[in-house]
Amino acid sequence: MRNKFTTLVSRAVPLPIENIDTDQIIPARFLKAVTREGFGENLFRDWRYDESGAPKADFVMNSPLYSGEILVAGKNFGCGSSREHAAWAIGGAGFRAVVSSFFADIFRNNALNNGLLPVTVSEKMLAQIFAAIDNDPAVEIKIDLMEQTIEIVGTDSKERFEITPYKKQCLMAGYDNVDYLVSIRGEIELFEHKKQKER
Repeated sequence: MRNKFTTLVSRAVPLPIENIDTDQIIPARFLKAVTREGFGENLFRDWRYDESGAPKADFVMNSPLYSGEILVAGKNFGCGSSREHAAWAIGGAGFRAVVSSFFADIFRNNALNNGLLPVTVSEKMLAQIFAAIDNDPAVEIKIDLMEQTIEIVGTDSKERFEITPYKKQCLMAGYDNVDYLVSIRGEIELFEHKKQKER
């Protein structure tokens, strides 16, 4: 079971770069592990740290101005190879949602399968969010999964986003795919029993 995702109100970390691929999210040299633990510290590793391992002062995640559980990124986030580790790294770094105007399909699916909510917004809304954070790094973003809306708190900027009903149900219940199957075990057994009687 994961943490249930219903409504998230949080500050956000802005990364206004387009075409961020999975190798930039989590470099290939860190993919040897087969469990999710430890990936968060290497999220955007080559952007966050220099060759000696010291934090780069000009990277947004190293700035004291920005924090929160929402990552806001430029268009076409998560492109490139299909590594699931990218979603692990983002979640491991403390983010519960990523906002962009476009996600690569495989990344979106990997994110949803790992309890990370990708919120697709219009380019206009994305620009408004970046502008709001630039104006006030402490501004909060509200994501309401039940209503499927995202808004900039304290403003009129609000937009609806799409998500498949199954993945929405899983996120709100804190289920992965196996948890979901366990939750409907009774229905599955009833179906199987009915089929056996028909044979």
